Amino acid sequence: MNRIVFCPECRQDVKFSVREKADSAELKGKAYEFISKNAYCDVCGSEVYVPEIEDENLKTLYDVYRQKQGIISLEDIRAIPEKYNIGKRPLSLLLGWGEQTFSRYYDGDMPTKQYSEKLKQVLADPAYYLSLLENGKDNLKSDKAYEKSKAATESLLNISVSQQSKMECVVKYLLSQCRDITPLSLQKALYYVQGFNYVFFGSFLFEENCEAWVHGPVYRDIYRRYSSYCYDPIDSIEDPDVSSMPAEEKVLLDSVVKHICCYSGKTLESFTHLETPWISTRGNLSVEASTDRVIPKQVIGEYFSSVKDKYRMLTPANIKDYAQDMFSKL
Repeated sequence: MNRIVFCPECRQDVKFSVREKADSAELKGKAYEFISKNAYCDVCGSEVYVPEIEDENLKTLYDVYRQKQGIISLEDIRAIPEKYNIGKRPLSLLLGWGEQTFSRYYDGDMPTKQYSEKLKQVLADPAYYLSLLENGKDNLKSDKAYEKSKAATESLLNISVSQQSKMECVVKYLLSQCRDITPLSLQKALYYVQGFNYVFFGSFLFEENCEAWVHGPVYRDIYRRYSSYCYDPIDSIEDPDVSSMPAEEKVLLDSVVKHICCYSGKTLESFTHLETPWISTRGNLSVEASTDRVIPKQVIGEYFSSVKDKYRMLTPANIKDYAQDMFSKL
């Protein structure tokens, strides 16, 4: 960014400084709050116009709108062609859209809710994308584009099958045991599995980090995969292979299913809003402010260790005591 700009008050080119402030603007008939950046002349202190900063503020406003409306982010849209090694025009054709439609979204246009959900599914599920690629390959203008994208997608699928993470196994188990679990309650169940596994067995079950989102701790990749369900129960259930699951791990998961997953996602969200890991990570952020701040594993470990001590927990079955006490505080 050019650090020199014309100041109307000084009538000359000057250096400027940038400061942030809480701001609001109306978009599609509704006001949205966001943090804007503003440029000020270093000589007289008056506000000056910097095109790049105004563009950034507009993007920030649209990012807040997308988050509030559940619309896929611009960053996620731009990640799709790179992930599957496919051009913007061929991708648009595979999706059954006009040739320039995806390019418009890639450049910043806002997709409809329906198109957004399809893009989320494409990004989260390589198997779904591969089915689109196979069914729509005749619409592509180049066999080379098809072959390159197929190779990239098959590589992703091979990795996901051969190097399935512990979290993948736990997600499958929770879905198989909780037939009415929603994306929101799944996120909270994973968080409690992580915390209680640490205090009972001395290690974190997942390598993945969770973030302190508005609605509580969230594992981003799992969110992307199941976000299309919104508040509905997840019905895509694949029976897990528990043959290699340690006995103590299954005991913990069963206790979380019985004593945590019996509550609704909104209730579990309220639990986490009373807990130190989420509160301390968000700091002074407003209740509705979006953030990608990671909740440190150390903070999770320290908090659940204090829970174990406070409730004199001896086995995972004692999770019940904590859950019931948290519910009584709501």
